[in-house]
Amino acid sequence: MISQATRDKFKYPHSLVKEFEHWEIYLRHNHVTLGSLVLICKSGEPSFHEISESAFAELKQITTEIEKTLKSLWKYDKINYLMLMMGDPEVHFHVIPRYQEAREFDGVSLVDKGWPKTPDLVNPYVLSDTQFLSLRDYVAQNWVAA
Repeated sequence: MISQATRDKFKYPHSLVKEFEHWEIYLRHNHVTLGSLVLICKSGEPSFHEISESAFAELKQITTEIEKTLKSLWKYDKINYLMLMMGDPEVHFHVIPRYQEAREFDGVSLVDKGWPKTPDLVNPYVLSDTQFLSLRDYVAQNWVAA
């Protein structure tokens, strides 16, 4: 199970975009680029090799849906899946769409501060609660199923 501390850090349930059998997708509260997500394994294993075969298999569907959704919404130039797991013990990825040019949502312009190198995780955009919920709803309502 995902720990309550991890759920709290990622603002669950307010951040939940989509749930699968083995994984949950959250909108990343500290936004690196427009559409930044967290993909977290629901069973709570601390090591990637420990997740079940069915969880591994489900990743194909999930990454396809993530990429189709974010491409259709904002036409990202690249996408990064970062498995950092330093502060949160459960297997999870930070999904960071990458953009050469700024992208806008709801009157806010977000620049990929790290482009074309590694994403800038140190200086994220902190969205207001209203902006965050609006963005979460927009992504969830425009999700592209595999």
